[in-house]
Amino acid sequence: MAQAWKCTGLRWSAAGPVLVWDGGRRSVLTRGKRVAFGVVDGGVRTCVGARGHGCPVRAVVPGRSTGARCEECARLDRAHSVAADTIADDPRPYHVYLAWFGPGMVKVGITAEERGSARLLEQGAVCFSWLGLGPLMAARRSEELLRAALRVPDRIPYAEKRAVRSRLPATPAERAAEVEALHGRAVGLADWPESLERRPCRVVDHVGVFGLAGLPAAVGEVSELVGGGWVSGELVAVAGPDLHLDTARGVVVLDTRLMTGWEIVPAGEERGLTVPVRESREAAGVQDGLF
Repeated sequence: MAQAWKCTGLRWSAAGPVLVWDGGRRSVLTRGKRVAFGVVDGGVRTCVGARGHGCPVRAVVPGRSTGARCEECARLDRAHSVAADTIADDPRPYHVYLAWFGPGMVKVGITAEERGSARLLEQGAVCFSWLGLGPLMAARRSEELLRAALRVPDRIPYAEKRAVRSRLPATPAERAAEVEALHGRAVGLADWPESLERRPCRVVDHVGVFGLAGLPAAVGEVSELVGGGWVSGELVAVAGPDLHLDTARGVVVLDTRLMTGWEIVPAGEERGLTVPVRESREAAGVQDGLF
């Protein structure tokens, strides 16, 4: 039997996207590359643990969960989390940003300055601009202020992001327009925290980084992996955690968060796509590494 691997997730860096495996191995995700793997026949998906520690009971978790954690490990992972608003004394400076995912889909968020734009790449932000920089609690207050005053959310579901990727406005200027307009309104708000330094609007566009120009509409999304199932296709785009794979049935999106917790093996040349696929909204309308 081929060596089994365990994926710990997709990571974004200045060099681009890579899949990271237990033990530190990495698979560079280059567009045009064939991505092919299978799930160990008879295998089950086990909890990935929390905060660098394995699950003490190796609990079985649902195939459709993007977190791949049991209830207890999920609770521990959220503890002391900036995202969960459970930390008040983090001394690092934080950026406040506006991120755009498609027409009418702008969100506000915060990220540690030291992370640069990694958080925006991880979310699949098509373009973004910084709004301000300052202490964590000031960034948090600004985030809440902007949500209330500008009526922008702090979360956008991935299903909505995926649904528009193949039909984004053609030019960077068109894609930047909503961010520029909201940025202008945001920095003019009277209740802006004094300790948060305003940042000028400089929109960064990720269409080229993700490979979204000319992206074909997806026919479906992998809903879960299953024991004995196979995935195979040519990588045409990577946005956030999502791989857009050109398969025999058309372009199918694989959320790499569904890979964690499974034992995964290389696929043979003749393997196809044999995991459950949910029809997409668009379709409804019309051993240095594993691979």
